[in-house]
Amino acid sequence: MITLDDVHKSFGDNHVLRGVNLHVAKGTSMVIIGGSGTGKSVAIKSVLGLVTPDSGTITVDGTDVTKTDRDAFLARFGMLFQGGALFDSLPVWQNVAFRLLRGSLARPRPEARAVAIQKLRRVGLTPDVADKLPAELSGGMQKRVGLARAIAADPEIIFFDEPTTGLDPIMAGVINDLIREIVTEMGATTMTITHDMSSVRSIADHVAMLHAGKIRWTGPVADMDNAGDPYVDQFIHGRATGPIEAVR
Repeated sequence: MITLDDVHKSFGDNHVLRGVNLHVAKGTSMVIIGGSGTGKSVAIKSVLGLVTPDSGTITVDGTDVTKTDRDAFLARFGMLFQGGALFDSLPVWQNVAFRLLRGSLARPRPEARAVAIQKLRRVGLTPDVADKLPAELSGGMQKRVGLARAIAADPEIIFFDEPTTGLDPIMAGVINDLIREIVTEMGATTMTITHDMSSVRSIADHVAMLHAGKIRWTGPVADMDNAGDPYVDQFIHGRATGPIEAVR
Protein backbone atom coordinates (compact mmCIF):
# COMPACT_ATOMS: atom_id res chain seq x y z
CA MET A 1 0.00 0.00 0.00
CA ILE A 2 2.81 2.43 0.90
CA THR A 3 6.34 2.32 -0.51
CA LEU A 4 9.26 4.66 0.13
CA ASP A 5 12.11 4.01 -2.28
CA ASP A 6 15.49 5.66 -1.58
CA VAL A 7 13.86 8.82 -0.22
CA HIS A 8 16.13 11.74 0.61
CA LYS A 9 15.16 15.05 2.22
CA SER A 10 17.33 17.88 3.51
CA PHE A 11 16.55 21.24 5.02
CA GLY A 12 19.60 23.32 4.25
CA ASP A 13 22.57 21.49 5.76
CA ASN A 14 20.32 19.26 7.85
CA HIS A 15 20.11 15.91 6.02
CA VAL A 16 17.02 14.38 7.60
CA LEU A 17 16.20 11.45 5.31
CA ARG A 18 19.21 9.79 3.72
CA GLY A 19 17.83 7.03 1.57
CA VAL A 20 14.77 5.66 3.35
CA ASN A 21 13.39 2.38 2.02
CA LEU A 22 10.17 1.13 3.57
CA HIS A 23 7.25 -1.03 2.48
CA VAL A 24 3.92 -1.15 4.29
CA ALA A 25 1.58 -3.92 3.15
CA LYS A 26 -2.13 -3.27 2.75
CA GLY A 27 -4.12 -3.83 5.93
CA THR A 28 -1.07 -4.00 8.20
CA SER A 29 0.17 -1.84 11.05
CA MET A 30 3.68 -0.43 10.71
CA VAL A 31 5.24 1.34 13.70
CA ILE A 32 8.28 3.56 13.18
CA ILE A 33 10.55 3.93 16.19
CA GLY A 34 13.65 6.05 16.69
CA GLY A 35 14.97 8.96 18.69
CA SER A 36 13.80 12.55 18.45
CA GLY A 37 14.97 14.33 15.32
CA THR A 38 15.63 11.15 13.33
CA GLY A 39 13.12 12.00 10.60
CA LYS A 40 10.02 10.03 11.60
CA SER A 41 7.63 12.97 11.21
CA VAL A 42 9.29 14.08 7.96
CA ALA A 43 8.76 10.58 6.57
CA ILE A 44 5.03 10.68 7.32
CA LYS A 45 4.68 14.24 5.99
CA SER A 46 6.39 13.08 2.81
CA VAL A 47 3.85 10.28 2.36
CA LEU A 48 1.05 12.82 2.79
CA GLY A 49 2.67 15.13 0.25
CA LEU A 50 3.15 17.89 2.82
CA VAL A 51 6.92 17.62 2.28
CA THR A 52 8.43 17.01 -1.16
CA PRO A 53 11.47 14.69 -1.15
CA ASP A 54 14.65 15.90 -2.79
CA SER A 55 14.97 12.51 -4.50
CA GLY A 56 13.50 9.04 -4.41
CA THR A 57 9.87 8.03 -4.87
CA ILE A 58 6.88 7.47 -2.62
CA THR A 59 3.87 5.57 -3.86
CA VAL A 60 0.51 4.90 -2.24
CA ASP A 61 -1.43 2.03 -3.76
CA GLY A 62 0.88 2.20 -6.77
CA THR A 63 0.45 5.95 -7.41
CA ASP A 64 3.27 8.48 -7.03
CA VAL A 65 2.18 10.89 -4.29
CA THR A 66 3.50 13.86 -6.25
CA LYS A 67 1.32 13.01 -9.27
CA THR A 68 -2.16 12.70 -7.85
CA ASP A 69 -5.27 14.80 -7.26
CA ARG A 70 -4.71 16.22 -3.78
CA ASP A 71 -8.31 16.24 -2.54
CA ALA A 72 -9.04 12.69 -3.64
CA PHE A 73 -5.66 11.54 -2.33
CA LEU A 74 -6.01 13.08 1.14
CA ALA A 75 -9.60 11.81 1.42
CA ARG A 76 -8.11 8.33 1.78
CA PHE A 77 -6.23 9.27 4.97
CA GLY A 78 -7.07 9.79 8.61
CA MET A 79 -4.68 11.08 11.25
CA LEU A 80 -4.44 11.16 15.02
CA PHE A 81 -2.18 14.09 15.84
CA GLN A 82 0.20 14.29 18.76
CA GLY A 83 -1.53 16.13 21.59
CA GLY A 84 -4.94 15.73 19.95
CA ALA A 85 -4.77 19.02 17.99
CA LEU A 86 -8.47 19.72 18.49
CA PHE A 87 -10.02 23.03 17.50
CA ASP A 88 -10.67 24.87 20.79
CA SER A 89 -13.56 26.96 19.46
CA LEU A 90 -15.54 24.05 17.99
CA PRO A 91 -17.72 21.63 19.97
CA VAL A 92 -16.57 18.04 20.06
CA TRP A 93 -18.96 16.78 17.37
CA GLN A 94 -17.76 19.41 14.90
CA ASN A 95 -14.16 18.43 15.64
CA VAL A 96 -14.97 14.79 14.91
CA ALA A 97 -16.99 15.65 11.78
CA PHE A 98 -14.58 18.35 10.57
CA ARG A 99 -13.90 16.63 7.23
CA LEU A 100 -17.53 15.64 6.81
CA LEU A 101 -18.59 19.29 6.88
CA ARG A 102 -16.16 20.46 4.20
CA GLY A 103 -14.85 19.73 0.71
CA SER A 104 -15.51 16.63 -1.32
CA LEU A 105 -16.62 14.63 1.73
CA ALA A 106 -19.22 17.20 2.86
CA ARG A 107 -22.51 15.87 4.21
CA PRO A 108 -25.61 17.62 5.61
CA ARG A 109 -24.96 18.80 9.17
CA PRO A 110 -27.50 16.45 10.81
CA GLU A 111 -25.92 13.49 9.03
CA ALA A 112 -22.40 14.61 9.93
CA ARG A 113 -23.44 15.01 13.57
CA ALA A 114 -24.95 11.51 13.60
CA VAL A 115 -21.71 10.05 12.23
CA ALA A 116 -19.71 11.98 14.83
CA ILE A 117 -21.82 10.60 17.68
CA GLN A 118 -21.47 7.09 16.27
CA LYS A 119 -17.68 7.42 16.16
CA LEU A 120 -17.62 8.91 19.66
CA ARG A 121 -19.51 5.86 20.89
CA ARG A 122 -16.95 3.64 19.16
CA VAL A 123 -14.13 5.19 21.20
CA GLY A 124 -16.10 4.90 24.45
CA LEU A 125 -17.56 8.40 24.74
CA THR A 126 -21.25 9.08 25.39
CA PRO A 127 -23.40 11.38 23.20
CA ASP A 128 -23.52 14.11 25.86
CA VAL A 129 -19.83 14.79 25.09
CA ALA A 130 -20.75 15.91 21.57
CA ASP A 131 -21.72 19.47 22.52
CA LYS A 132 -18.89 20.09 24.98
CA LEU A 133 -15.80 22.10 24.10
CA PRO A 134 -12.41 20.35 24.11
CA ALA A 135 -11.30 22.35 27.16
CA GLU A 136 -14.05 20.67 29.19
CA LEU A 137 -12.55 17.22 28.60
CA SER A 138 -9.69 15.36 30.24
CA GLY A 139 -6.53 14.56 28.30
CA GLY A 140 -7.64 10.98 27.77
CA MET A 141 -11.05 12.05 26.51
CA GLN A 142 -9.45 14.55 24.13
CA LYS A 143 -7.26 11.78 22.74
CA ARG A 144 -10.37 9.66 22.17
CA VAL A 145 -12.02 12.55 20.35
CA GLY A 146 -8.91 12.82 18.17
CA LEU A 147 -9.18 9.10 17.41
CA ALA A 148 -12.88 9.46 16.56
CA ARG A 149 -11.98 12.27 14.15
CA ALA A 150 -9.26 10.13 12.55
CA ILE A 151 -11.78 7.39 11.70
CA ALA A 152 -14.82 9.60 10.97
CA ALA A 153 -14.55 9.29 7.19
CA ASP A 154 -13.67 5.56 7.29
CA PRO A 155 -10.21 6.10 5.78
CA GLU A 156 -8.15 3.40 4.09
CA ILE A 157 -4.92 4.64 5.69
CA ILE A 158 -4.46 6.08 9.18
CA PHE A 159 -1.42 7.77 10.70
CA PHE A 160 -0.89 7.92 14.45
CA ASP A 161 1.63 10.49 15.71
CA GLU A 162 2.69 9.62 19.29
CA PRO A 163 -0.83 8.42 20.20
CA THR A 164 -0.15 8.05 23.95
CA THR A 165 1.91 11.20 24.62
CA GLY A 166 0.88 12.88 27.87
CA LEU A 167 -1.32 10.03 29.07
CA ASP A 168 -0.93 8.00 32.25
CA PRO A 169 -0.05 4.31 31.78
CA ILE A 170 -3.62 3.09 32.27
CA MET A 171 -5.14 5.52 29.76
CA ALA A 172 -2.26 4.85 27.36
CA GLY A 173 -3.19 1.16 27.52
CA VAL A 174 -6.84 1.99 26.82
CA ILE A 175 -5.90 4.07 23.76
CA ASN A 176 -3.53 1.36 22.48
CA ASP A 177 -6.28 -1.26 22.79
CA LEU A 178 -8.79 1.01 21.05
CA ILE A 179 -6.42 1.67 18.17
CA ARG A 180 -5.73 -2.03 17.70
CA GLU A 181 -9.43 -2.93 17.80
CA ILE A 182 -10.50 -0.18 15.41
CA VAL A 183 -7.70 -0.81 12.92
CA THR A 184 -8.53 -4.51 12.86
CA GLU A 185 -12.25 -3.81 12.37
CA MET A 186 -11.64 -1.33 9.55
CA GLY A 187 -8.92 -3.32 7.82
CA ALA A 188 -7.00 -0.07 7.48
CA THR A 189 -3.32 0.31 6.66
CA THR A 190 -1.60 2.25 9.43
CA MET A 191 1.68 3.97 10.20
CA THR A 192 2.48 4.98 13.75
CA ILE A 193 5.27 7.10 15.21
CA THR A 194 5.95 6.43 18.87
CA HIS A 195 8.59 6.32 21.59
CA ASP A 196 6.28 4.24 23.81
CA MET A 197 7.36 0.62 23.64
CA SER A 198 4.06 -0.55 25.14
CA SER A 199 2.35 1.07 22.15
CA VAL A 200 4.74 -0.68 19.79
CA ARG A 201 3.95 -4.08 21.26
CA SER A 202 0.20 -3.39 21.33
CA ILE A 203 -0.27 -1.78 17.91
CA ALA A 204 2.43 -3.09 15.57
CA ASP A 205 2.41 -5.91 13.07
CA HIS A 206 5.78 -4.72 11.80
CA VAL A 207 8.38 -2.33 13.21
CA ALA A 208 10.95 -0.12 11.48
CA MET A 209 13.85 1.53 13.29
CA LEU A 210 14.80 4.90 11.78
CA HIS A 211 18.18 6.29 12.75
CA ALA A 212 20.43 8.88 11.10
CA GLY A 213 18.01 9.20 8.22
CA LYS A 214 17.94 5.51 7.29
CA ILE A 215 15.96 2.42 8.23
CA ARG A 216 18.34 0.42 10.44
CA TRP A 217 16.06 -2.59 10.80
CA THR A 218 12.55 -3.63 9.90
CA GLY A 219 10.66 -6.80 10.64
CA PRO A 220 7.72 -8.38 12.49
CA VAL A 221 7.17 -7.06 16.01
CA ALA A 222 7.69 -10.60 17.33
CA ASP A 223 11.29 -10.46 16.04
CA MET A 224 12.11 -7.06 17.52
CA ASP A 225 13.63 -8.30 20.78
CA ASN A 226 16.00 -10.57 18.86
CA ALA A 227 16.72 -8.20 15.98
CA GLY A 228 20.47 -8.51 16.47
CA ASP A 229 20.92 -4.79 15.79
CA PRO A 230 22.67 -2.75 18.52
CA TYR A 231 20.66 0.37 17.70
CA VAL A 232 17.35 -1.45 18.03
CA ASP A 233 18.50 -3.21 21.20
CA GLN A 234 19.57 0.04 22.86
CA PHE A 235 16.40 1.88 21.90
CA ILE A 236 13.80 -0.71 22.88
CA HIS A 237 15.47 -1.28 26.26
CA GLY A 238 16.11 2.43 26.92
CA ARG A 239 19.81 1.99 27.63
CA ALA A 240 21.92 5.12 28.10
CA THR A 241 24.99 3.45 26.63
CA GLY A 242 25.28 2.14 23.11
CA PRO A 243 25.72 3.35 19.54
CA ILE A 244 22.93 5.95 19.90
CA GLU A 245 24.43 9.00 21.58
CA ALA A 246 22.18 10.75 24.07
CA VAL A 247 21.82 14.50 23.42
CA ARG A 248 22.96 16.34 26.54
